[in-house]
Amino acid sequence: MYLFLRWVGFAFVIMFIAWVVPGISVANFLTAMLVAVIIALINVFIKPVLLLVTLPINILTLGLFTLIINALLFMFAGFVAPGFEVDGFLSAFIGALLLSILSVGLNSIGPDN
Repeated sequence: MYLFLRWVGFAFVIMFIAWVVPGISVANFLTAMLVAVIIALINVFIKPVLLLVTLPINILTLGLFTLIINALLFMFAGFVAPGFEVDGFLSAFIGALLLSILSVGLNSIGPDN
């Protein structure tokens, strides 16, 4: 049940980000739910590999390069998901930053907290 609530919450966050950030568009709520799943899969399978590969530059920038990786992965989700479009890097950067900030609250949902 908590997993479903988090999934729907992330979909609402993605809809909110598309409403707030110019350059990001979501076709409908079902698309937002699909994007939430795609972003979760990207964060589980692709992001750790990228963080490991870019570890030297991440150390040199004191972790700020992680923001660039998040933006690029957000753009990749826009490329993969039909009905979800991210127009440019700045839109992806702001969208990924908002998603990171708003996901802190969503991750507090559940019995493990």
